[in-house]
Amino acid sequence: MTSECTPRFLASDNTSGICPEAMEYLLEANQADDLAYGNDRWTARAADRFREMFDFDCDVFFVFNGTAANSLALSAMGRSYHSVICHELAHIETDECGGPEFFSNGAKLLTSPGANGKLTPQGIEALVTKRSDIHYPKPKVVSLTQATEVGTVYSREELLAIRAMADKHDLRLHMDGARFANACAGLKASPAELTWQVGVDVLCFSGTKNGLAFGEAILFFNRDLAEDFSYRCKQAGQLASKMRYVSAPWLGLLESGAWLTNAEHANDMARYLSEGLQALPGVSLMFPTQANSVFVELPPHSIEALKAKGWTFYTFIGAGGARFVCAWNTTVELLDQLLADVKSVLE
Repeated sequence: MTSECTPRFLASDNTSGICPEAMEYLLEANQADDLAYGNDRWTARAADRFREMFDFDCDVFFVFNGTAANSLALSAMGRSYHSVICHELAHIETDECGGPEFFSNGAKLLTSPGANGKLTPQGIEALVTKRSDIHYPKPKVVSLTQATEVGTVYSREELLAIRAMADKHDLRLHMDGARFANACAGLKASPAELTWQVGVDVLCFSGTKNGLAFGEAILFFNRDLAEDFSYRCKQAGQLASKMRYVSAPWLGLLESGAWLTNAEHANDMARYLSEGLQALPGVSLMFPTQANSVFVELPPHSIEALKAKGWTFYTFIGAGGARFVCAWNTTVELLDQLLADVKSVLE
């Protein structure tokens, strides 16, 4: 039986362990020696599998984490005097310690508000046309987060509208896919339908939140932008000498289909939790639950009481706001425990 002081993790999908499919391939890759620095057969197979899955001959690179993926991708998409337009809640703005600016040698992030964590074509154009003099960093890239920081998803129609605005102003389109698999599952859309088919130039696809221990994939659909990108990775300390231990678990997700089934399960658990919380008096949903994150407003006293019971969750959304994130291994039993505890602290 779980005691009150035993941590129960719903703060992030980063707290989950390695899924069986990824672990199986990791152990298999460990059975024999192979070439170093990404010249191994596992890395080649994983890259080819991405190309098959996206139905596009893209350039594929593997790095350790999401901050490196976003920062290096953005550095390849513009110059130091350019700017990147993103939502005011975007991870590259709030949680990457200036990484995008550092690796691009100073490119500025320009932020825009938007309902439900989404950029809009109008918000993008407002920043592009705000000034055109040489003293203003020239807008060059739009960065979208899919799914967003508040658990919502951009529809294909929204993405096409943003691409049209980007074309109007000669902007490149970057997608932070920290929870890209969850967006595909939520929209019942293929990876291609949410990337190159709607004009995305570069995707940073997270594996860590989808069942890997570490490892992100960067996919360049605009292959011109990938010129010398391997050198950027090396210089930034992101070229793993034993790259097969990064790429083989990815191959486990891709070949088994676990990249999608893991996301579908996490989304299902989030919907279950969202519906259960909304049925309780005094609880209100802050944003639609469209992926694997649930944002709710709770009375402050109940937040402290839940933490005392060992529940981990973030409250960075503001007074009364709480974020619960479901993962590939979240169970109904765990969520039922949470719902019972929320009900008890509200009474």
